Amino acid sequence: MAAKILIITGDAAESLEVFYPYQRLLEEGYEVDIAAPTKKTLQFVVHDFVPGYDTYTEKAGYAWPADLALADVDPAQYVALVLPGGRAPEYLRNDPEVQRIVAAFFEEDKPLAQVCHGPLIPLRTGALAGRRTAAYPALEPDVAAGGADFVDGDAVVDGNVVSARAWPDHPAWMRAFVKLLREKAPVE
Repeated sequence: MAAKILIITGDAAESLEVFYPYQRLLEEGYEVDIAAPTKKTLQFVVHDFVPGYDTYTEKAGYAWPADLALADVDPAQYVALVLPGGRAPEYLRNDPEVQRIVAAFFEEDKPLAQVCHGPLIPLRTGALAGRRTAAYPALEPDVAAGGADFVDGDAVVDGNVVSARAWPDHPAWMRAFVKLLREKAPVE
């Protein structure tokens, strides 16, 4: 049985930020589960950068089924965690089940990849205090309020946490995360 990685996400997650790590980690030989507030078909979104707009635009993205509900997640079954961005982390960060799961990964110092708005989740739990992290640049004040140092980078590594700003950073972000996984949680 291959090592398992968990992705926590929900409706309004950025499609690319779910599917790129999902497929990349499958390609490496890991089993990947997607957990959401309930086991249902999720509706993702596409955030695009359009010239002339002050921020990203949002369009409907892909629909994809969650493998399990957050309440059914046993963090001990997983070697690593991925927190995609989009709008989903805005509400997921307040979910007690998400807080329970994320705390377990930090307590065990397991590899964690976060991108875009994904850092809102561990910032909410206090797990990023004293660490360096990338995030969507508009979240720099949120990162500071959570006690972390914002880094404007495409693959920021702080211990077992690998972070990036948004989906344009995927190649560097996943390259750094896969390197960490090969060291800390290789495929069985």
